[in-house]
Amino acid sequence: MRVLRYLEEVARVGSVRQAAERLHVTPSALLRRIQDVEADLGSALFERNSSGVQLTAAGEIFIGWVKNQNADLRRVYSQIEALAGLRRGEIRISVSQAVARGFLKDEMNAFRQKYPLLKLTVNLCDHATAMRHLMAYEADLILVFRPQQSAELQPIMSIGQGMVAVMAHDHPLAAKPKLRVRECVMYDLALPDPSYSGRALIDQVLARSSSMQPNPVMESNSFDLLADMVKGTEIITFQVDIGASHWRADPQLAVRPIDEADGAHGPLVLGQLKGRTLPLPAARFAEQLARKLDDMRSLPMEAAIAAPQPAPVAVMEHDIADELED
Repeated sequence: MRVLRYLEEVARVGSVRQAAERLHVTPSALLRRIQDVEADLGSALFERNSSGVQLTAAGEIFIGWVKNQNADLRRVYSQIEALAGLRRGEIRISVSQAVARGFLKDEMNAFRQKYPLLKLTVNLCDHATAMRHLMAYEADLILVFRPQQSAELQPIMSIGQGMVAVMAHDHPLAAKPKLRVRECVMYDLALPDPSYSGRALIDQVLARSSSMQPNPVMESNSFDLLADMVKGTEIITFQVDIGASHWRADPQLAVRPIDEADGAHGPLVLGQLKGRTLPLPAARFAEQLARKLDDMRSLPMEAAIAAPQPAPVAVMEHDIADELED
């Protein structure tokens, strides 16, 4: 099992020396391990290049098998630990930046109060990267806004989410309870990075009308920086409803929903890899998130754009609540 972990780390970082440092072994010892496996397989797994090493065609096949084995191994660990009553394990989730601060933080704190020995690993990324993590067994769960259509994604829960405009508390538009996008583009804009689904949605709304000519004065992959930018100015930025929850409590900011007539809404999806049986801790956390999301729908499901239908969490054939609680 240790050798498989070594090989996966070398493939991930693309360097024997860097992998050895992370694994706390010498490069020569790690190289011997690789050579032993290559001798058993009768084929080279890595080839050297100017920046380190990269997988050969045989290596791609073998490392894919290794990732599957390691994912199954984590599930076996979870079963054994549940039997022993240790309640240990790791939950890996790739999540949109918009939902990490506030919603996910609160849910992680609540979960750790019940299961303090569990480790939570969170990767903030865009929806495309989250799907890659899921398919590479680098994430157990994803929670993203408007994920790409994929046969590999099994939705656990989907809820509609509208876009909101975020501005200074004394902005001229702050007096209105609801805004149209055409009103917002009359002012300078601070926009999220194009890789984010929320930005793509705003771009789609703007593309429907040739009369709307936005003036973006800033782009950033940091939503906090975008919010700081609008304070004390007439600049407007946009965010998914769930991602603006902590800004509503900021006296320097005003958060106003975009009118549903603009069609600026879509699904927030909690999902897992299709056909994969989740380890007990990840399945339990997924159930908690699904319950919470169901309680906070901001749009009816039929209003969400191409929202996948909810599906049951794929878990092992055990009573996971009893096993983690007892």
